[in-house]
Amino acid sequence: MNRSSRRTRALALFLACCASATAIADEVPTAKQLIDGAKADDLPITFTSAVTDHEASDAAGDLLGAEENSFWRDHKSSKVNAIRIKTHLENCDIAIIRFGEKFKQWNAAFDAGYCAAKGKPYITLHDEDIVHALKEVDAAAMA
Repeated sequence: MNRSSRRTRALALFLACCASATAIADEVPTAKQLIDGAKADDLPITFTSAVTDHEASDAAGDLLGAEENSFWRDHKSSKVNAIRIKTHLENCDIAIIRFGEKFKQWNAAFDAGYCAAKGKPYITLHDEDIVHALKEVDAAAMA
């Protein structure tokens, strides 16, 4: 078992005390690994997640009507996505926030800050090359 697999399994076992978890990750494999690990250990955890498909995320506001200007399309979609993520974060027992290669500097940091401000327990996952940049975010995390 490689280091990443051990870390994912350990995280899944840690979550055994939780009824629900929200995985905020810009990488589908990370969310899938967490869910598969929890299922493999028969953990009764319900996972929710942000929309991890970039095109689907950009189109989240399209149901409110078409926009000619891309600014307003992005604006509406970001509002719809924010409602979804905020609801998931407020309703989960713990948030798992993965800082991946894409969008790590704003989306995940914002979600971690929201959790910290609300007193919501969260766990951060990220590569070693950004440890220093995330030292304050990690310090406020529960694990």
